[in-house]
Amino acid sequence: MLRILINVFILLCLIIQTTLAQEYKISLKDAVKTALENNDGLKALESSVSAQKSEIGISRSFLLPQLNIEERFVRTNNPTNVFSIKLNQERFSESDFDISTLNNPDPISDFETNFSAEMPILAVQEYLRLKSSKKEYQAKSEEFGRQKEVLAFNVIESYINVQTAKEFVGVAEKALQDANEQLRIADKRYKSGLGLYSDTLRASTAVTESEQQLISTIKNLKVAKRILGLLLGLSESIDTDTKEAEIPLYDMDYYTDNSLTRKDIKSLELKHESAKTNVKAAESGYIPKIGVRGTYQLNDNDTPFGAQGSSWFVAGIMRWELFNGARREYERVKAKHQAAEIGQTISGLKKTVSLRVYESQLAVDEAKKNIELAEAALKTAKEGTRLVQKRYENSLSPFFDLLNAQVNLDRARANLVAKKNEYQVSVAKLGFESGTILQDIGIE
Repeated sequence: MLRILINVFILLCLIIQTTLAQEYKISLKDAVKTALENNDGLKALESSVSAQKSEIGISRSFLLPQLNIEERFVRTNNPTNVFSIKLNQERFSESDFDISTLNNPDPISDFETNFSAEMPILAVQEYLRLKSSKKEYQAKSEEFGRQKEVLAFNVIESYINVQTAKEFVGVAEKALQDANEQLRIADKRYKSGLGLYSDTLRASTAVTESEQQLISTIKNLKVAKRILGLLLGLSESIDTDTKEAEIPLYDMDYYTDNSLTRKDIKSLELKHESAKTNVKAAESGYIPKIGVRGTYQLNDNDTPFGAQGSSWFVAGIMRWELFNGARREYERVKAKHQAAEIGQTISGLKKTVSLRVYESQLAVDEAKKNIELAEAALKTAKEGTRLVQKRYENSLSPFFDLLNAQVNLDRARANLVAKKNEYQVSVAKLGFESGTILQDIGIE
């Protein structure tokens, strides 16, 4: 009797310890939302998407006017330069035509200020690269969306694991209660002279094993809660506030149709479009570039940015690379191979997604049937244990049979919990493989 009271005290202490932890409870939907907002890995990828967006601005900059201001200082006695500098400074006089002055001029200083602008008019390659960078940004955004689904699935799986760990704790508590009851019966029979002392020892060992199992399940529950908190971007443990995760199950057509537009497939399709644009960009290297350039110039003998003299000019520019070491040809061939590579990757991914969705659907059906079988097994295990216990109490069965029946009952209870876990995870995975997981829990 004392041993039973000690076991009950230990059980109560473990339960109180778990209750006093006071972890923050959260629903499945809120857990996923919190993870999407706080997860460190997702934040890092979001920065990567923003960096890719900046590439659009970089590409667009090559199509916009380029404005520059330049200040240069020159001091020289070169006859030609002295002649032109004086003209630019508007200080040229008749005495400067003297032959000796022209041939041997005195040194002269010049502060030259240039305000220049250059604007492309025909720049096909730069335009195509801008188009490609937009596609790359869209592809990166879709990739980011797929990573959100990956995170959502991991959170859902972790959430279900916490709920399953709770169920395992309940199973372990029930097993300990049953073991204590069997110890009580064995001890009572021994004291009344109807049972063996060895039966009491075996029952005591079974109680100890049940205590160890309970301690392990509580530890696993704490770890599962901490893992859930980590996925949510938090440093503390997080508890679930519902007994089971509510993830709806739809017809197979729903998953099959949506899988064709999964975000990672859309990302690759956009990258394929970008790669084909890059082929055109490489080919456009054979097209000349046309632009205009204008300069407003100030010259001064003494002062930076001074304006003793001023002038301007406007020019049209055509630049045509006739030969650049066959670089354009290699770039074109490279772009074609890259486009072909992505095209084949898309084809393979679609086939893989179709297989994964089909496999996940079969896993859901399997898990559903396994729950039914596990429930039936638990029912028979309960009845079998009850009958064996009655037979033992009436000296019709040895205590060893009761221990075996109890082991089968504990295994059946744990198996039912595991099968329910597998079913919930399989439904979540079906949504994940088809790209509908966020829609299924009402976030998108």
